[in-house]
Amino acid sequence: MAHVLGQNQYGKAETRVVRIYRDTTRHEIKDLNVSVALSGDLDDVHLTGSNANCLPTDTTKNTVYAFAKEHGIESAEAFGIHLARHFVDNNEPIRRARIRIEEYTWDRIRTPDNSARFIGSEEVGHSFVRNGGEIRTAQITYDGDRFEVITGLKELTVMNSTNSEFWGYIKDKYTTLKEAYDRILATQVTARWAHSWSGEETQPNWERSYTHVRRHLLEAFAETYSYSLQQTLYAMGSRVLNNRAEVDEVRLELPNKHHFLVDLEPFGLKNNNEVYFAADRPYGLIEGTVHREGVTPVIPVA
Repeated sequence: MAHVLGQNQYGKAETRVVRIYRDTTRHEIKDLNVSVALSGDLDDVHLTGSNANCLPTDTTKNTVYAFAKEHGIESAEAFGIHLARHFVDNNEPIRRARIRIEEYTWDRIRTPDNSARFIGSEEVGHSFVRNGGEIRTAQITYDGDRFEVITGLKELTVMNSTNSEFWGYIKDKYTTLKEAYDRILATQVTARWAHSWSGEETQPNWERSYTHVRRHLLEAFAETYSYSLQQTLYAMGSRVLNNRAEVDEVRLELPNKHHFLVDLEPFGLKNNNEVYFAADRPYGLIEGTVHREGVTPVIPVA
């Protein structure tokens, strides 16, 4: 029986690069984890063992480091665009490049009174603490003609301590969940959003766009009186699309971080929605995409 080589790609995964800007005494840090995947005219490397069309993965790693110096890291998206364009436009057998980036943020360490320290008239800004919050993500795909840019974040944990209900659902003989009219709503947000930019127009301000999309996600979560996490998901995606013209599609993955009231009656105590058990698993997983009418979704299901 004949065998056929199907879709394939290769590259270097998780190249860690930290770029420090030392132009002033107030240093700036960009801390990325970069994964490169390349595809194209690569049949021979699989079928005959010829490496004539194979760009070594070690070279892709070195390119990440060199570009951090030569081009700098203005944003995860801009850096990924530089890399994708380079690999496709400068290596004829390579027809498509996909760059995935995770960005880790660092906060400045300040004095106990929250004031900056100065040497002369210069602010000293070289001490940082790794932010324990969300991780920013970016995926850039380029095929020689068009770019596809998907920005995102993960591990953003949020909670509403009230303004959430869940009742009126289907009940069968296996249903034990009690209806809730005032509950905690907590989740760890994974969000990805696709941009309308394809490479022909001026690039958006990626940093500003990320900041505003993140803000709209949080504001929608906080301001929505929720009857289900699904309703909150749609409100979050819609708010981004209503306020950010550069975004065409938002995909959200929202695990329901369940908080159950603890029965305190055995101890002679009444629990007035005050003491909860935070269950880590199993958890409800709510997923969905909100996109503009007429736009074909491009964000893959994880």
